[in-house]
Amino acid sequence: MTPADPNRRRVIAWALYDWANSAFMTSVSAGFFPILNKDYWSPPGTPETASTFRLGLSNSMAGLVIALFAPLLGAIADRGAFKKRFLFVFVAVGVLCTAVLSAVGQGNWNTALVLYALGYVGFLGANIFYDSLLVEVAEEHKLDMVSALGYALGYLGGGLLFAVNVTMVLRPGWFGMEATGAARFAFLLVAVWWAVFSIPLFLFVPENRSGGRTRAVTAVREGIGQLRQTFREIRKIRVVFLFLAGYWLYIDGVDTIILMAVNYGRDLHFSSSSLITALLITQFVGFPAAVGFGKIGERLGAKAGILMALVVYVGVTVSAFFMTRVEEFYVLATVIGLVQGGVQSLSRSLYARLIPKDKAGEFFGFYNMLGKFAAIIGPVLMGTAGRLSGNVRYSVLVLLVLFISGGFLLSLVKVPGEGDASGRASSSEPRGERVE
Repeated sequence: MTPADPNRRRVIAWALYDWANSAFMTSVSAGFFPILNKDYWSPPGTPETASTFRLGLSNSMAGLVIALFAPLLGAIADRGAFKKRFLFVFVAVGVLCTAVLSAVGQGNWNTALVLYALGYVGFLGANIFYDSLLVEVAEEHKLDMVSALGYALGYLGGGLLFAVNVTMVLRPGWFGMEATGAARFAFLLVAVWWAVFSIPLFLFVPENRSGGRTRAVTAVREGIGQLRQTFREIRKIRVVFLFLAGYWLYIDGVDTIILMAVNYGRDLHFSSSSLITALLITQFVGFPAAVGFGKIGERLGAKAGILMALVVYVGVTVSAFFMTRVEEFYVLATVIGLVQGGVQSLSRSLYARLIPKDKAGEFFGFYNMLGKFAAIIGPVLMGTAGRLSGNVRYSVLVLLVLFISGGFLLSLVKVPGEGDASGRASSSEPRGERVE
């Protein structure tokens, strides 16, 4: 991106939404909610496996809601040019529920889990339309770098606010609060941060209306019809089908680690302050690493970059099973930070190359649907494996199957135009071999 680039403002405005919403994942989902769920909202004497199961179930239910509606909402958004409208609705839901979560009192685990799940629905739902706007702001040859820029700013922005929140929790006396009150106040800060830094996207990122704006009722009717057609189309196009199948599996493992890592650490009796420190490490390592993977995508191809990262994830999973000291948790947090953003950003940009631009909302609806169906399976599998075995260490091993099988399917994907700017389908049908 150069200062003379006419798309610079819209690219930065788009990427700033990652800066905005990553605060929810770092400070709420991955950070303070799992800790408060165990130590504040769950009644005294609640078994660790029970609170872990309830958290996994909440994450999975939120993922299920989005998975069921993502493709349809994406199709409707495409037909009626409603991407930014739907994005606003989901952001509003997420921001409001996160803010209210800060007021939930001790022992009210059911209320806390419902608000958290609704906030997570807002986060996930907004990402459908945010991801689909990538094709509106990035030229073909810049997809990898623009996608990586979003994730890099997400790590930096989410990490900066998380650092502030961690300081409040570890030194609450400086702010006139006690530790639990500081952690709950962090949720309110996340809501404000998310709302404020979403504004540039709504002001400066365009939405393609080349087909004209369709009335809402008509858009729903046409969207349902288009959804059926696109589902049949995806099943027939080998390159898209294989990518989505592989993505469904490996992103399950990635998302499960994000959602359950702190909970796993608490089950191993690592201190909350140590786990929070590890999350900070992941965030700030992830910032330059995401940019680095954007360069890898440009030079070696997005698929190669994703496969490299999945090999690292296999090593992390095995290491987590044998982990006994908090110092090992720090090492794994650093390694995850090096590859997490790369997997996410290159998956998004690779998929954007495979789909028709005029159906981006609908195709990214399928993309997010599969990602969230994956997020349903992973946390529940971890929680169930730990509960049945009575040993939380066995729960982490289920992730090996997801990374290995997902990577294998991805390796079969033949990316059209890999390494040049001709990879996108120019018509409404992506290029690729058809499944007979």
